[in-house]
Amino acid sequence: MAKVRILPDRVANQIAAGEVIERPAAVVKELVENALDAGATRIEVEFRHGGRSLMRIEDNGHGMSRDDALLALERHATSKIVEAADLDRLASYGFRGEALPSIASVSRFELQTREQGSDVGTEILINGGKFVHVRDCGRPVGTRMEVTHLFNSVPARRKFLKTDQTEAAHIVQCVRLYALACPRTSFTLIEDGRIVFRSPECSTLLERVAEIFGRQTAESLVPIDTAETGMSLHGLIGRPGVGRSTRHEMIVFVNQRPVDSRTLNYALIESYHESLPKGRYPLAFVFFECDPAAVDVNVHPAKREVRFRSEPQVRGFVIRAVLQRLRELGLPAAPALAPAAPPPALPVAGTSGFSRPVPAPVPSPAQAVTPSLQSAPRPSAAFATPAAHSHSVPGATIPSATSAAPPAAPIENRKSEILNPSWRFLGVAHGSYALFETSAGLVLLDRRAAHERVWFERLREQFRSGEVPSQRLLLPVPLELDPISSALLLDRLKFLHAHGFEVAEFGRNFFRVEAVPAWMEPADAEPFLRDLLGAFRDGRLPDKDTDLARDELARLAVAKAVRLHDTVREPELRALVAQLFATRTPLTNPAGRPTYIELNHGELARRFQK
Repeated sequence: MAKVRILPDRVANQIAAGEVIERPAAVVKELVENALDAGATRIEVEFRHGGRSLMRIEDNGHGMSRDDALLALERHATSKIVEAADLDRLASYGFRGEALPSIASVSRFELQTREQGSDVGTEILINGGKFVHVRDCGRPVGTRMEVTHLFNSVPARRKFLKTDQTEAAHIVQCVRLYALACPRTSFTLIEDGRIVFRSPECSTLLERVAEIFGRQTAESLVPIDTAETGMSLHGLIGRPGVGRSTRHEMIVFVNQRPVDSRTLNYALIESYHESLPKGRYPLAFVFFECDPAAVDVNVHPAKREVRFRSEPQVRGFVIRAVLQRLRELGLPAAPALAPAAPPPALPVAGTSGFSRPVPAPVPSPAQAVTPSLQSAPRPSAAFATPAAHSHSVPGATIPSATSAAPPAAPIENRKSEILNPSWRFLGVAHGSYALFETSAGLVLLDRRAAHERVWFERLREQFRSGEVPSQRLLLPVPLELDPISSALLLDRLKFLHAHGFEVAEFGRNFFRVEAVPAWMEPADAEPFLRDLLGAFRDGRLPDKDTDLARDELARLAVAKAVRLHDTVREPELRALVAQLFATRTPLTNPAGRPTYIELNHGELARRFQK
């Protein structure tokens, strides 16, 4: 049996690095925190190849003397705390003293620093945990730390790094968080010699958000500032109805520290329950302040997560604060049914398939008593008859939910059953479900799910064939993005062009949408592209699998393509059923939800205990 032994400092530091330095962004995080703790008002971050080959963080903070610089490279050397009780009154980002020795043990680490009043600076070079030299150097007051060849001394760790693009995205996101946390500090971020963003000192959080995320995002935010005993919440939140498909723009800070807090995230999501559709996330850049003794920031090696002493109290306060602010903006004070939207215009289309809207008929009193039912997605040139090209012919008509569906897999038995004229249409429940009586029992059809399946397969066939009709816009739609989204968009312009979009770069992080697919309304272009870029960031549209990316694009598109009318006629519902069972997968919509359910006589009898 092996004897117990004390590990050498170098090995202990490399083990600690496994907890603290999991990827290049973690190095940037630790060094930026050190710069902020040193009182820096100007920070420059540069990296190359996703941080693998170079990370440089330079600041104009207080700097260090030679003795302090050498001591800072020892494990658990810190100027932030002296005794355990100091953990209850932390006012700094770093405090454990593990970052610098951990980084230096797994890279080539160079430190240059000079404090105010010193004639010369100090330069320290460490390679893989071994000191190479310590000497004087000339430099301005402040500190410069350069990390190269990360994980070269532990190649097994290097294998677990993702692509340069992914690692770069994490670094950019990290720097953005601290730029938001400290708007009065100037930040510059440089990737592979190119400036990603340069944000000067900002007097307000709104200015910093506009610098990093764009003016369009800033204009959709409103301030919030609420306090209760021992707690406060301030910052910016999205207006009711403004949401995103991902949580990338829902950012919370606890005592100025950017964290990933489930308690605060869920409180924000729950607060927007009445003002955002399911699956959408609010915009939020909020700062939660409380007594440092009421929150534990030492529960995670990288200090990403925090734990509150009273999480229900914190959650309740945030929900009350956000709901109150939303109500001030006009949100109903209590849950209520949203007023029905006016019925959209019904189409009158020519043989070309292009449509022109005409006013929807006003229901007669009889129709108001006995619901007449008409349902249709919005037709467009994208799903015209084969003769459709570019000229509309007013006056002719086309069934509003019809068009040639893709070839169907053989399901003749079920298809003949579903189209059997013995099916008797009964009505529509809650505007969404069409009810049919059959010889076997009852069928309840989800109108939206059925339309989504039909449109999904049509769009997917168009995408795969490479023939996606598009419409040029008379007035281009402006699109302002944050640096990460801009880079994603520039890398995928060819993919977007192949699927009906035409997007032109028009300045730093600014674009113009000059054409959209024929199935899309121009007003939907900006939010749809934001959702699409969010899917790219989450990896739901993989670059290396084009077919999978097209399928996911079609899933996102059906949400914009399907528009249900409030009224629908029986013939159109039957046409929808026919199209549904001409698809390859008629039983579910693209998200996997059922398109219809059946209740046979046996099930009905069991429910009524017969």
